[in-house]
Amino acid sequence: MDLDLTGKSALITGGSKGIGSAIAKALLAEGATVTLVARDAAQLKQTQTHLQQSAPGRVATVVADLGTDAGRMGLLDAIETPDILVNNAGAIRAGRLADLTMQDWRHDWELKVFGYIHLCQFLMPKMAERGSGTILNIIGMAGRANRAAYISGSSANAALIAFTQAIGAEAQQNGLRIFGINPSPTLTDRMTQFMKQKAIDELGDADRWQEMVEPGRFPYGRPADPSEVAALACMLVSPLVGYLNGTVIDMDGGSRWT
Repeated sequence: MDLDLTGKSALITGGSKGIGSAIAKALLAEGATVTLVARDAAQLKQTQTHLQQSAPGRVATVVADLGTDAGRMGLLDAIETPDILVNNAGAIRAGRLADLTMQDWRHDWELKVFGYIHLCQFLMPKMAERGSGTILNIIGMAGRANRAAYISGSSANAALIAFTQAIGAEAQQNGLRIFGINPSPTLTDRMTQFMKQKAIDELGDADRWQEMVEPGRFPYGRPADPSEVAALACMLVSPLVGYLNGTVIDMDGGSRWT
């Protein structure tokens, strides 16, 4: 199926690896151009080089710390208004309420919560002037299935779910579409590194990390794959799904109900 994304421009934050990189790869396969944003210049360059092998000239990068107002404004000054914004940057530390300082909360929310809000606040009016634009927020299932041991992340994700639904309620007035995806645990580089460390601690061998992925913990006996989240993202941002707006889709294999 042709998703009618050829020539569309996408800005992807947290685009140097994991779900962000997977979404970039999927959009490039559909004929889009992408601009990847991340803090790690070396990783960003590595990802750009890899993706350009199959999409020469269609992968741009911007090095920016989106956990700061200055970093976000620097990014916005460096780009043109994209057709598609994918907010994906941000990882929030685990911990119970008593485990986290207020500085921990502020630091983590500055990137994932205020980063998403700030980019939407700036780019939505510019998209509205043009009369078209799509925003996809990658959020997370912790916003639905709240966990005391992940209190900051659960609260942040719940806030972003509400934010996405609220701004989506008015988006159609200006020809915009805004929605989100809540992935459950996904086998990204971050999760793989965690499993490798666990394999070292428990088995003394990082190469045995796959033994740490307990099938009984996951629907279908495995975590989600980034490519699956990316495939859903491409379908949702396609003009063919033009009536989708103001919602957040849970992608957890049904584990919320088990």
